[in-house]
Amino acid sequence: MHDRYNRPEFVVADPISVPHLFEKQKDIEIAGFLAATIAWGNRKAIVNSARKMVGLMDDRPYEFVMQATDNELVSVTKFVHRTFNGGDFRSFILSLRHFYDKFGSMGSFFETEYALEGDLRPIISKFRREFFAPEHEKRCEKHLSSIDRGAACKRINMFLRWMVRADDRGVDFGLWRSIPASALWLPLDVHSAATARSLGLLTRRQNDWRAVEEVTARLREFDPADPVKYDFALFGAGISSDTSINEL
Repeated sequence: MHDRYNRPEFVVADPISVPHLFEKQKDIEIAGFLAATIAWGNRKAIVNSARKMVGLMDDRPYEFVMQATDNELVSVTKFVHRTFNGGDFRSFILSLRHFYDKFGSMGSFFETEYALEGDLRPIISKFRREFFAPEHEKRCEKHLSSIDRGAACKRINMFLRWMVRADDRGVDFGLWRSIPASALWLPLDVHSAATARSLGLLTRRQNDWRAVEEVTARLREFDPADPVKYDFALFGAGISSDTSINEL
């Protein structure tokens, strides 16, 4: 099952296809982060919406984040994907601008912090605090889950998987090389959680951070160096039909 989904053919219909449109690291980071942020619901709709996001940024995500004028920022407010609206998009762009101004890149932040902490959990917490440090619409905070409140943080963990994991399959990017894949946490969702429980890998009933820790610990028993590679297998096995693969 891992082989079935961890391959280039899988990329086309997956949100990770959006950062794959770019070559420069900062463009990949921003496109990936935004695509992961809206990654819930119908996969085709997610990909279409994420492509619209980068299109509204003139297909130059980093340049737009850093240089967009007030009028250009108004243009993104027409964006809507489910509960993520144009105001959220504008706030996220301004938060990204603050973040890149302060840290240089998302990779620089995570790699520097990992060298100090050796554990992604406190870094995920600090990332959220730093991201929302600038003035922003309060409602947009719901789109970046809080590990401090016990959330599973599926979307940030998925983004971290994209940026950190490196193999020869051409799916994940492996851009942040000083963070080992062994440090990653499973991007737990309804599909992977259901499969993990059916396989006896997860006993906790809630899909929260404690469940993430439990199932990732079990996966590390199979591959301590790259436990999150089983995300592909758990996701695939949790799909009951060919059509249900369209849901995240």
